[in-house]
Amino acid sequence: MKTKIEDAQIVVIPQVHEKRGKLAVIEKDAIPFNMKRVYYLYDIPSGTNRGGHAHLKQQSVIIAMSGSFEVILDDGKEKKTFMLNKPDSGLYIPTGIWREIKNFSSGAVCLVLASTEFDEAEYIRDYKKFKLIKGA
Repeated sequence: MKTKIEDAQIVVIPQVHEKRGKLAVIEKDAIPFNMKRVYYLYDIPSGTNRGGHAHLKQQSVIIAMSGSFEVILDDGKEKKTFMLNKPDSGLYIPTGIWREIKNFSSGAVCLVLASTEFDEAEYIRDYKKFKLIKGA
């Protein structure tokens, strides 16, 4: 897994603005993969962290639909923190990047677009194993 922190990037979700409000549209060209699964986190208790894993196959885009939270990415050598707080942009995370999500604001909703269906076998949930796989 040769992915690095700089492979992660903020993606802009196209919007339509009008008097009645804004409409964000996520179509095949808005993100760098074909979506296979969509899920969201909400009602996250104060002080709770989510994530704490990497993927062998899955690519993701994480969007703060409401509120805000931080996403800490780790490629085994470098870490970078992203503050997500806009529903019109998301964080693209390629395979092989450890992610932790924390500091959820009250009422935060975290939407995740995933390139794979759920498969527990492709998750790396042990940080030491992750470092070994990354050769770090």
